[in-house]
Amino acid sequence: MWPIWLIVSGIFFVLEIITTGFLVFWFGVGALFAMIVSLFSESLFIQSLVFVIVSVILIIFTRPLVNKMISIKETMPTNIYTIIKKEGYVMEDINSIESPGKIKINGELWCAVSDTPLKRGTKVRVLEIDGVKLKVEPVNSTIATH
Repeated sequence: MWPIWLIVSGIFFVLEIITTGFLVFWFGVGALFAMIVSLFSESLFIQSLVFVIVSVILIIFTRPLVNKMISIKETMPTNIYTIIKKEGYVMEDINSIESPGKIKINGELWCAVSDTPLKRGTKVRVLEIDGVKLKVEPVNSTIATH
């Protein structure tokens, strides 16, 4: 029976590579434990019980740790946030939130949205970052060409 548990374990590990949740991995480890037990016991019931118990224990005790590590990586700040409150100029008209335009900040072009329509040459300030778009507001001065 051990070759079947080895194949089942391999299937779980391949599925883990395909998925992103880091859950199927623990079933693969549980299948490995069941494979080891199958070397000493012919009982499919005992092997299956070991598979279920080991998988559940691993999920209960290690999944919260993995989730904590993953959430730390997801919230790690990057240099992109240094652009908030910086000023730049509208390079392509911004009509509204639904119709983004382009702005130039620090020599780089960015997609931008605004609550108010903004014409090319308007000086703007970055309020926040929403995905790959910057939300901006106009600053008092405008420059005709830029």
